[in-house]
Amino acid sequence: MHIPDGYLGPQTYVGAYAVMLSAWALAARRLSAAVLGKRAPLVGLAAAFCFVVMMFNIPIPGGTTGHATGAALIAILLGPEAAIVAISVALAVQALVFGDGGITAFGANCFNMALVMPLVAAGVFRLFAGKAPSGSRRRFFAAAAAGYLSLNAAALTTAIIFGIQPALAHDAAGRPLYSPYPLSVALAAMMIPHLLVFGFAEAVMTGLAMRFLEGAALGWKPSFEAAEGTPSLRARLLRRWWAIIILLVLISPLGLLAPAWLGAGTAWGEWSGEEIGRMVGYLPEGMAKWAEKWKAPLPDYAFSWEGKAAGRLALAYLVSAAVGVGLVVGIGWVIGKFVGGKKANPA
Repeated sequence: MHIPDGYLGPQTYVGAYAVMLSAWALAARRLSAAVLGKRAPLVGLAAAFCFVVMMFNIPIPGGTTGHATGAALIAILLGPEAAIVAISVALAVQALVFGDGGITAFGANCFNMALVMPLVAAGVFRLFAGKAPSGSRRRFFAAAAAGYLSLNAAALTTAIIFGIQPALAHDAAGRPLYSPYPLSVALAAMMIPHLLVFGFAEAVMTGLAMRFLEGAALGWKPSFEAAEGTPSLRARLLRRWWAIIILLVLISPLGLLAPAWLGAGTAWGEWSGEEIGRMVGYLPEGMAKWAEKWKAPLPDYAFSWEGKAAGRLALAYLVSAAVGVGLVVGIGWVIGKFVGGKKANPA
């Protein structure tokens, strides 16, 4: 769901930025009132968790891949406002440093994964969890349902954004200027694998991670449940969350090697301009203008020296995971302190 540059016309990406600017401003205001700086480290860890989870590409029959996002878990544990900020930070680092997702499409990617997913996940979890106590089986299944439904909601909005491009902008010959696939193709290509595979991966990951983290902090509830964790609960939650992130970083090369071993290609809708040209027979004019315009320092989580040997590729992926985690933890922590620090310090 990381839409690259060149796939969206200005009518779409400007509108997405406008929506997200409002969402970021509202989230920052509500976060400032609710978090009070006490959860700033958790905002950074939430961003790191999302970043590294999205590095695990899951290959499926048909030669494509997809991934979980972690957005539902963040919305459940910290509330949708913190999730909007944390996931946006992760997506920004992915786009700017690793070229994963476009700069023009950043607002749209945030709309799908940092806004739609957290809001849907929080609503589904509230509906299904009810007043069940922390660590209960009902909360586990509520978290899993929130992961499954929120990822598919994001896949649906992504498919719609892709699919409306041919109708919004085309040349005199009727050829699309941006994403060339109509709504009927985009809906099938996005929804079938997410409904059948990737949604369940998000559900399992969300439910298990929720169970593991709540086991360290029984009594912890997200901000939308109007309960603030004690310092000891936060400390235990931080330790377990760090353990998950470090484990994911260490095994992150599997996210690169597994698709290669199974012969899976690029995720649907994330192809380069050259790949699009081969598939549809021409390179859309808008895509030719914007595709690969931004030169990321570490494109595709790789280095110029690693070559094509599996061991070197795995090492590059591992280093990229560590670098990305460090960046998003730091940025998330600074943002969390900035929006909450002024009201946290006087006490």
